[in-house]
Amino acid sequence: MNRLFRSRWQRWINRRIPRSDVQLLTQRNLFILPTAAGVVFGMLLLIMLITGINYQNSLIYLVTFLLGAVFVGAMHQTHRNLSGLELTLVQAGEGFAGDDIVFRLRATAGKDDAIALTLSANDLSVAVGYVPSGQSVDVALPVPSAYRGYLRPESIRIETRFPFGLLKAWSWMRPMAAGVVYPRPIAAPEVLSTLADGEQTASSRSPEGNDHAELRPWREGDLSQRVMWKRFARSGQMVVADWEADKGSPHWLDFNAFPGADHELRLSYLSWLVLERGRAGARFGLNLPGQVIEPDSGAAHVTRCHRALAVWGEEKPRDAFAEPHGTRTGMDTSRSGNAMAGERS
Repeated sequence: MNRLFRSRWQRWINRRIPRSDVQLLTQRNLFILPTAAGVVFGMLLLIMLITGINYQNSLIYLVTFLLGAVFVGAMHQTHRNLSGLELTLVQAGEGFAGDDIVFRLRATAGKDDAIALTLSANDLSVAVGYVPSGQSVDVALPVPSAYRGYLRPESIRIETRFPFGLLKAWSWMRPMAAGVVYPRPIAAPEVLSTLADGEQTASSRSPEGNDHAELRPWREGDLSQRVMWKRFARSGQMVVADWEADKGSPHWLDFNAFPGADHELRLSYLSWLVLERGRAGARFGLNLPGQVIEPDSGAAHVTRCHRALAVWGEEKPRDAFAEPHGTRTGMDTSRSGNAMAGERS
């Protein structure tokens, strides 16, 4: 029975507050109820009223009706504190799984000031002290994450108990935009990419393979495919063909380079490798089943690769559905099957 009631209540709320990145609070979507202190206050008023009736004491009547007027006035003020307020989702956050993803919102007051507001999502809350009438205040709201993928809070609650804490007025915002949660980085083992290093520039090479290369001594971390083995056999010196002088021959980060690891672990390995390459300022490319990101370097390239790892195999949340901690509840069977088939081939 309780589950049925909650289901019907949620459907009613969803119809009354549809998903949108801009939410205007009006009488249609604002709710107000007494707090625990307000319930006790109301019970005391009732006891005082019964006492006044019993003893026909004018002073008790006066105090009871005066406090009752204060209660009614507080109810109107609490409701007006949120009425006309507009919430706008400015930016859906990005970050790593397990971190709090920051969603940036803007609260714009209507014709009345908004005082002592609290915004919350998934047990994390942010207090907003004061929003002057007609002005805006930006709020950074953290939302907890657990898995990689898209992250869209089911609802963001806004509440106020101003002025006396006897009543609380609240509403929800159900955002449309979703944040992106990157795979949690896990230190990757030393592996070699299954891609031939520099194969993307093969068309620019001469038949000898070194007309556009710069030769340099071998350094730790260089792939064996780049060593000039014929020269090593003749002279015993290990030199490497550096293709950066032409179009570059980057170290590829390859999804298929971790045999035996499950998909999520592979993505975590790649996330760690992307971070390492980004810190070093190295040029690299990313190879995922069904998607290849061409070699590049810089912060924008690192972010692009992380986003690709975050949403690989995921579907963007639809209007009617959202997971509280992202959308990774299981890999899509068709994508998984295709990826494994490619791996076997």
